[in-house]
Amino acid sequence: MTPAGTRTTPARGLVLGCGGTLGAAWTTGALHSLRQALDWDPREAAVLVGTSAGAELAALLGAGIGVDTLLAAQLAESDAPPELARHFAAPPRGIPPRPAAFPGSPGLARRALRREIPALAGLSGALPQGRGDARRLTALADWLAPGGRWVSHPATWLVATDFDTGRRTVFGHPDTPEAALRDALRASWAVPGWFPPVRIGGRRYADGGILSTASADLLVPAGLDEVYVLAPMSSSTPAPRTGLGRAEALLRRAMTRTLDAECAALRAAGTRVVRIEPTATDLKVMGGNAMAAGRRLAVLETALRTTRAVVRRHIGTRTGA
Repeated sequence: MTPAGTRTTPARGLVLGCGGTLGAAWTTGALHSLRQALDWDPREAAVLVGTSAGAELAALLGAGIGVDTLLAAQLAESDAPPELARHFAAPPRGIPPRPAAFPGSPGLARRALRREIPALAGLSGALPQGRGDARRLTALADWLAPGGRWVSHPATWLVATDFDTGRRTVFGHPDTPEAALRDALRASWAVPGWFPPVRIGGRRYADGGILSTASADLLVPAGLDEVYVLAPMSSSTPAPRTGLGRAEALLRRAMTRTLDAECAALRAAGTRVVRIEPTATDLKVMGGNAMAAGRRLAVLETALRTTRAVVRRHIGTRTGA
């Protein structure tokens, strides 16, 4: 702000989408490219919105962890905080443990059949309840915000889905009851069929990606000048896929359509949108399994190259994506 009270830099929002282990690695590379191109610290965003793996990174930024530190920890460099380096070095297994014999949310599936919620949400409810271990997220949250507190950034929003009603829930938002970071982060990351839902305040919550890959439309009422959307599970230039990649491509296509509408709503509200998503080169390295931990470093190293070019193109033209 100037002495006269006028703003000298745009009011910016940052939206980090879902994407599993590989999505988190790709987003780390994209954040690094964005910081360099703008000469801007993403921790200074007016609002940080994170979904699933994006919620993990939003929480880290909201707690004051900088992009260079995130990159150093992903690369296991010697100067990275050991807690963070251990966290990235021990991602979830590449395949989920054997799930329970019962569906996670039959009610959610019934709501989808009645067309009350999107089909993807109904499919998520019909999947067997996951039995994955989310203690790594608990440990990360307790390191960032001990004692059940929240991160220091006043507007860090972590998106989850009410697993019985299908309603979007935004933890950290002023209209949502308070929750401990450890619970909100696990809820946003609770991939159906992989991890069990998380109970908060008597209700069950699961992955925010059930409803939207990024929930960028949450920022429509915020009146921001610019919103940067980093969405590892959308793609405007998909490449031909084979095997497991075909199923992943169908999911990516549905998530891309939802994000298209959200970005259009932001632009209609007068907000400039810069949307960064994987290129065909990124998708080839990612493969069809977002949890394939063996590809993590290759995805990160590729993203450091590809997103640099994408960001520079967007920043150079100063137009939305």
